[in-house]
Amino acid sequence: MQRKECLRAVYPQLEQCLVVTIMGAVAVELQGLGHRPNFFYLQHAMGLASSLGLGLALGLPEQKVVVLDGDGSLLMNLGTLSTMARSAPRNLVHVVFDNRSYLSAGNSPTATAAGADLEGIARASGIPRAVSARNVEEFRAAFLSALDAGQLTTLVAHVDTSGPSDWLTDLGLLENRFQFARYCRSLVQR
Repeated sequence: MQRKECLRAVYPQLEQCLVVTIMGAVAVELQGLGHRPNFFYLQHAMGLASSLGLGLALGLPEQKVVVLDGDGSLLMNLGTLSTMARSAPRNLVHVVFDNRSYLSAGNSPTATAAGADLEGIARASGIPRAVSARNVEEFRAAFLSALDAGQLTTLVAHVDTSGPSDWLTDLGLLENRFQFARYCRSLVQR
């Protein structure tokens, strides 16, 4: 299954969520589907998208928050799972695209290539709902279920190691930062 196909399958539902992505392929592929002001591309901070998403979910409890993470990124900050579980925000969906590779940083294998089980680690960390998907239909169904569940969820999507053909985007990261902050402020002012 390709990550881009997963993103395409749930893209319409992301319109009403705050979305935080990790660096690299996830950010490029989501931008390729169409940028929205509620999307924040956390470049140059590998491992921290889940932490930022947790803060947003706790600070804006009425707003659905979706983190689009990767296996390499999550493995760099595994403590985030137990921290998320301790707070257990009901409005946070943590998607982890597991391609068994640090694709955006040279394509070397991650621990999941040697058998590490991120769904199992999430469950053992106390995440109330931890599920996996191995095809686009499973992914879409699990994602929609997670959005509706009102319970912290980690969804591990097992994807192939393909990435975008062009890694360049036309969105200025500094402008994205300010645009996303303005969007979040507008939610508080409603």
